[in-house]
Amino acid sequence: MANYKPDYSHQNQFIAVDFSAQILPGTFEFALSHIVDKHLDLTTFDNRYKNDKGGAAAYSPAVMLKIILFAYSRGYISSRRIAQACQTNITFMALSGDAQPHFTSIASFVANMSDYIEPLFTQVLMICEQENLIGHHMFAIDGCKIPSNASKEWSGTHQELKQKAKRLRQASKRIIAAHKAQDELPENDIAQDLKQKEKLDNTAQKIEHFLAKNEERIGSRNVPVKSNITDNDSAKMTTSKGTIQGYNGIAISDDKHQIILQAQAWGSVGEQQTLQPAIKQLQNTLTQIQQSGSLTTAKFSADSGFNSHDNIQFLANEKIDAYIADTGFRSRNPLFQSSKTYQQNQAKKRKARTDKSHKLFTYHEFTFNQADLTCICPAGNLMWLTAKPKADATHTRFQAYLKDCRDCPLRKQCMQKEPKNHGRQVSIPIDKQRTKAQILSDEMKAKIDSPQGRREYSKRLGCIEPVFANISKNKGMGYFTLRGKTKVNAQWQMYCLVHNIEKLRNSLQ
Repeated sequence: MANYKPDYSHQNQFIAVDFSAQILPGTFEFALSHIVDKHLDLTTFDNRYKNDKGGAAAYSPAVMLKIILFAYSRGYISSRRIAQACQTNITFMALSGDAQPHFTSIASFVANMSDYIEPLFTQVLMICEQENLIGHHMFAIDGCKIPSNASKEWSGTHQELKQKAKRLRQASKRIIAAHKAQDELPENDIAQDLKQKEKLDNTAQKIEHFLAKNEERIGSRNVPVKSNITDNDSAKMTTSKGTIQGYNGIAISDDKHQIILQAQAWGSVGEQQTLQPAIKQLQNTLTQIQQSGSLTTAKFSADSGFNSHDNIQFLANEKIDAYIADTGFRSRNPLFQSSKTYQQNQAKKRKARTDKSHKLFTYHEFTFNQADLTCICPAGNLMWLTAKPKADATHTRFQAYLKDCRDCPLRKQCMQKEPKNHGRQVSIPIDKQRTKAQILSDEMKAKIDSPQGRREYSKRLGCIEPVFANISKNKGMGYFTLRGKTKVNAQWQMYCLVHNIEKLRNSLQ
């Protein structure tokens, strides 16, 4: 007969635990505990609590910061999961002194961090500066699209949302009409249909209430953009893994140790529009850590998503040595021209575009006389000017006569479909005096195409990309739990704060 060792799982045993021995030097939790206890000024939290004369005692802000930031470093973003870890994980117990706060207290603390996170972020940067972790040689900016606590199914322009509410009301009426036509339905079917009708009415009412309280959002091109009922500050964003509803976390880091000096989350705003406010915030941060002149002596890099005439003009006015790529930067790079992978990807993109449009005549085949504002099509027919160009216009538009296009022998090379209402239309650029911003953009292209420019721009990958890889992949902070730009921005800065404290791990022993 087999002989097994006895099972003592039901036997009680007292285990002595020294909380101080659980926080070992060289670990993230040690650096976090050291910084919170000995370096951060947390007196600003005192104004939040008014329980000195009555009421229950509040959890210490130091304890809450320790467990929340440590939880974020381990990918624990849910307040319920953090509360559970405080009861079962010895490191959480050591950091909190076995306080075990309720998940509602944790959620409330995180939701109200918007008033306190920026001073804490700056204080940690001061420690990084004292430890000589910031090089001030190159700064790089980039963004990371992160999903938020919002549903993309609730997105749409005001017109689209009105149509959705209308369809829901019509579906509700159809349920009532079906009941009137069938009087002898079973009670269970009637109850289920009425429950479905109530759900449709509530959803339609929610949409109508949102439309009544919120104005139409207008994008940068003066056209309506999609709103979102669950979080109107968020936006639909296309990523390599599909479309998400969320925010774009923008960060600026230093190239020495990838310290994040500026962090802000943006919703329905393009990356081009985030550069200038990010630079201004960076200048303010550098002033606070007593390095106000480092931005003008350092180099600054960004990818093509931040390239625009206005941004390049702004950087030139601020006297910043910038290296910003344009959309054609790679196509001009000899290294990419000899890369088989790049050429294969370019071929796929060309194939994904329209198969016929590249075979049609472009505006280059039309004879345009700018002095007389006349245009002759490739078949030799005179076209008429649809609108006289204004003083600030960059293009002029011509249209062919319908009778000429119908009988034209070159029609298949000029138009995809047979003309019905009008002939071929063509938009032709006008040679104008180039603005200062356009001249600066051309100078930026020449600068970044130079051997030194390519060498400096190549440093951008090692400067900023590891930051987002560490936050979203290594640490698992891959989504926002809050709603609204203010709260999401605070949580994004807390994510970046975790990244910076980790950089201090080996310095504070």
